[in-house]
Amino acid sequence: MERQLVSSGSPFEKPIGFSRAVRVGNIIAVSGTAPIAPGGGTAYPGDLYRQTRTCLEIIKAAVENAGGRLEDVIRTRIMLVDISRWQEAASAHGKFFADIRPASTFVEVSRFIDEDWLVEIEADCVVDQGTIA
Repeated sequence: MERQLVSSGSPFEKPIGFSRAVRVGNIIAVSGTAPIAPGGGTAYPGDLYRQTRTCLEIIKAAVENAGGRLEDVIRTRIMLVDISRWQEAASAHGKFFADIRPASTFVEVSRFIDEDWLVEIEADCVVDQGTIA
């Protein structure tokens, strides 16, 4: 079965040895996605809502580059350094997924690779057989 690797251009992909997303058959798995700004660095330091939106925009692009759509997302995992702020992240998540309603989990973690990241998100997709690349 063919394996399609998708890069987002993250400076962490090559040294760590990972892809933003991997598609095998009709499954797309999106790696933990941090709020990395287009030129590098952290997008919107201190702003959890906007960091979450940034993560979801990166995920959307990765899913589309793998031949999927946001509607194909069946699970998201939202990791936060401060779970008491979950509603900020949930609000951003709802802007993307209110009608799709994937299975979703919010968890608190002690920290991320960059201390300015407040959130990191993973996503899993099952692509309609008619849209397999």
